[in-house]
Amino acid sequence: MKAFKYILFLLLIMIIGTSIYIAVQPNEYTFSRSRIITAPTPVVFNEVNDYKNWIDFSPWLEQEPKATLTYLEKTIGIDAGYAWNGDILGEGNMTTLAVAENKSISQKLNFVTPFESESNIEWNFEPENKGTKVTWSMSGKQDFMAKMYTAFSGPFEKSVGPDFERGLFKLDSVVNANMQKYSIKTNGITTHGGGYYLYIAASCKINELSSKMQEMLPRIKAYADKNKIKIAGTPFINYYKWDEENNTVMFSCCIPTTEKIISNESDILTGHLPPFNAVKTTLQGNYKYLEKAWAKATAYIPENGLENLEQGPMLEVYETDPSKTPNPADWITEIYIAIKPFDD
Repeated sequence: MKAFKYILFLLLIMIIGTSIYIAVQPNEYTFSRSRIITAPTPVVFNEVNDYKNWIDFSPWLEQEPKATLTYLEKTIGIDAGYAWNGDILGEGNMTTLAVAENKSISQKLNFVTPFESESNIEWNFEPENKGTKVTWSMSGKQDFMAKMYTAFSGPFEKSVGPDFERGLFKLDSVVNANMQKYSIKTNGITTHGGGYYLYIAASCKINELSSKMQEMLPRIKAYADKNKIKIAGTPFINYYKWDEENNTVMFSCCIPTTEKIISNESDILTGHLPPFNAVKTTLQGNYKYLEKAWAKATAYIPENGLENLEQGPMLEVYETDPSKTPNPADWITEIYIAIKPFDD
């Protein structure tokens, strides 16, 4: 009988000791993980800000891809949210409380099952070199049940931290894969309206073309702005000669104008394009795919019984301003290759 009492006494001591140990666990927790993603900050921010994108990078939805997802009417920005229900994930929801455009997102995470809990989620986005430093943080209070869980299984950071690292790795992969998307469409025969334009002509090695354009186009734009010249469209390049054998290209950087302009600078000239028939091809995507777009455009001409117009315009028109459209997958470039009139 005494032995039984001693056992009960020891059990009581153990229960009290365990309760004290659990009770003295921290009342709050916080941790974060960071990763530098080689992508413009707005591109990364937009990916995280829309809950419909989370299925692509969430480490938890990766564990149970067949979980039931329910979206609120709003999935982007303040008051956006979604909920999940699954055998592995349990039941819960997340809502967005605050957003600072391209800087931060504050969210509330609620679990209903397997146990009730509430946490704060913070995302911070900082431009860094040619990329974005993304910091994903989690914090919250620990009630007795949460303390009991962490007392025996370790702090939340130990179990959830690796998930954050996995999520940031997937976010990096998704963002960069999305930026690589492109499409090339040969629109067919069209009539280019022509018109007046300001231009600077140059020749250089093919591998120097990009840097020369980045130097010349802003200069023409600045000249137009300074002299309050009305611009009639988007910038374009007119290629005169492309000589791969000798690694040279002759071209002009152009900005269309509403009327003929007499420039007061010797190397900024005025040109005029008469209307011409052309094969039009549209690239949606990074400029690095322009070579493929040109190849498809030039192949279309003989394949359809058409002929290039000798000395005719070969235009590369930049419909999108990259400074206002950070995702290269959304850039639009139109190619116009002049062809002979059909009655020749």
